[in-house]
Formats: sequence, C-alpha cells, structure tokens
Amino acid sequence: MMTGNTQTDAADALSLAKYNTLILSATIAFTGALAPVAVATGGLAGHYLLDEDKSWATLPVMGFNVGAALGAFLAAFIMKRVGRRTGFITGAVIGMVGAISATMAILNGSFIFLTVGLVLIGIGMAYSNQYRFAAADGSPPAFKPQAIAWVAMGGIFAAVIGPQVAIQGRTFFDPIPFAGSFAGIIPVLLIGIFILTFLRIPNDNPVASTVAGEQARPLKEIITQPKFMVALFSGVVSFAMMTFMMTGAPIAMMFCGFSPDDSTLGIQWHVLAMYGPSFFTGKFISRFGAERVTAFGLLIMIVGAAVGFVGIELWNFWIALILLGVGWNFGFIGATSMVTGCYRHSEKNKVQGFHDGVLFTLVAMASLASGQVLNIWGWHVLTGILWPVCGLAILLLYIQSSRERRMAASAA
Repeated sequence: MMTGNTQTDAADALSLAKYNTLILSATIAFTGALAPVAVATGGLAGHYLLDEDKSWATLPVMGFNVGAALGAFLAAFIMKRVGRRTGFITGAVIGMVGAISATMAILNGSFIFLTVGLVLIGIGMAYSNQYRFAAADGSPPAFKPQAIAWVAMGGIFAAVIGPQVAIQGRTFFDPIPFAGSFAGIIPVLLIGIFILTFLRIPNDNPVASTVAGEQARPLKEIITQPKFMVALFSGVVSFAMMTFMMTGAPIAMMFCGFSPDDSTLGIQWHVLAMYGPSFFTGKFISRFGAERVTAFGLLIMIVGAAVGFVGIELWNFWIALILLGVGWNFGFIGATSMVTGCYRHSEKNKVQGFHDGVLFTLVAMASLASGQVLNIWGWHVLTGILWPVCGLAILLLYIQSSRERRMAASAA
C-alpha cells in the first residue's frame, strides 16, 4: 500500500518535472529560432553568394545539419561533465558565435565562412535538441510522452520568431541581403540563456548520476535492440525526409517565380505545423502507442509529398510543407518516445549522444542531397523520393508492433 510520504514524493517529482518541462519549452521558443532562420535563409544566402554552380546553394544548410550531428556528441560529452543547465547555456553561446560568423561572412561575400557559421549554429542547435531528452529523463514514466510533446510546443513560438527575424532582418544591411537575418538571432538567444538560468534539474552535477544497483550496459547491446533500431530508423526517416523536402522547397519556390518572403512564410507555416500538434501528441502516444502514432506521422508526410508532386502553385508548396510538418511531429515525437524506453538512467548520455549523432549526420546528408536532386532532376523527383522511404519505415513499425504484441501474449 502506498504511504502518504510516497504519494507526496511522487506528487513533488511530477510537479518538478512539469516545471522543468515548461522552462525548457519556453527556452526552445527562442533557442529553437536558430533552425527556421538557418533553413529559410541558409540556402537563399548561399544562392546569393555563389556566382556559378548554384547546385551547392544548400551546402550551408548541410553545414547546419553537420553541426547538429557533431554537436550531439559534443553536447553529450559536455553535459556529462558540467550538467545539463550549464551545457544548454554553452550551446546557446556557441549558436551566438555562429550567428556572428554567418553575418560577417555574408557582409564580406564569403560562401565558405557562411557555411562555417551555419556549422556553429548547428552545434548550438544540437544542445536545444537535447531538451526533449532532459524533460523525459526527469519525468515519471507516465508523463514522459507528454514531457517530450510539451517541449516541442515551445517550437510553435520559435516557428513565429525565427521566420520573422529572417524577414525583418533581411534588409537591415542593405544593399546586402540576408546578413541581418542572422544578426537578429543574437538577442533572441540572449533571452533563451536568461530563461535557462531558472532550470532546476535534480542531481545536475558533472558526474552522470546512476541509480543504486543499476549496471550500465555496453552501447552495442543497447543499440542492437530491435525496438531501438526501428525507433532510430523511424526518427531518421521522419527528420531526414522532412529536411530533404523542406530544404529544397524555398529554392524550388524561387525557381517558380515566388518571392523570398513567400518562401520564408511557407517555412513559417511549416515550422508551426511541426510543433502545433504537440498539444495532443503526448496524449495520442499514451492512448494509441508510440509505434502507431509514428506510423501515422509518416503516412501524413507521404500525403504532403503527394500534394507537392501534383503541382507548383503557391498553395501546393504551402500545404505540402504544412502536412510535412504535421507528419514530422507525430513521426519524430513518437520515435523519440520509443527511444526513451530503450535505455536505463545510467546509460542516457551515451545513448542520446549516439542517437542524435547518427540522426543529424543522416539529416545533413539529406539536406545536401536536396540541392543536388533539385538541380539535376527537379522538384517532382525530390517529392517522389519520400514515398518509398517513409513506406519502408511504416512497414518496420508494423513488424515491431506485431513482435511486441506476440511477446506480450506469450508473457500472459
């Protein structure tokens, strides 16, 4: 029978988990603005700076995703030693350095240093990507899916702040476009750093805490679990295919005669769609299971790709991007929820670092491939690629779900 003290402790733990989750959600509203600015402006700035071979215009966006991949390992290493709050603040500072570098690169006409600046911005963003794990790890099991979704809700505000920074700052250094977009990130990140100072993570010390009597398993044993492999693959497909299509969309829209503001607003609606469903995603996962919600998200992404495939009117691009964002929300949050059930508390740093390192390495490759595919084969081929890739992930999720049902039936 549960004692009064135990009930009080559980209530206090849930209250603290909700508090920290809300702080992280508020923070990502500002630090998360890095992503829409980098994606909406990086390719266009690259196209502006290149004189000849425009197919490399998305290289800065790839640099952003390479930085996110490298930063995942760096974030895990740093936070294991200095704690998550200090680590998250460090990430925001790195993002500011990247924003300064990108601004100076555009003002001086350097495509290479623009790419370097986007790499640093990506590294800073990698720390923000860890917010979802921090919220989940500090929450009771029943609250974990909602904690991940609550953090994602902060992205709704990032979806407004980031594109507006890009639009309002674009002409700040006229006649040189885009430099002001990156300069505008700096004060936004300062606000994020201020909010992070209110974070209260228990046992947030330089040494990774270990539950008494808990033995950490080798990384190989953890990542070769069928559930982890399917979760990682589904998360990679959700994020990489979303990035693949999203990165090419602003340039494709420009080729079709639409203005930079049209493409930036399209990205804004896309990012809003990425985070808007978070009000419900956690509850859907608790009710229907992570595998089903993830598969549903991937199916929505296929529908979004089909909308982009059938036409090149402005509404085709915008609706395709909105559906792509909604699909990403269900697919990625669902896959993340699956991952959090595959490791122990003592294993969190190495597993999360490995997961996000693999994830954003492949996302980086997708962002570079986007520009190449768009330049060589066009928008229709780019959107068509999503169908078989997302379909394969749905099949694997079905197999994994069937395996778990058989195991549950055998245990009963």
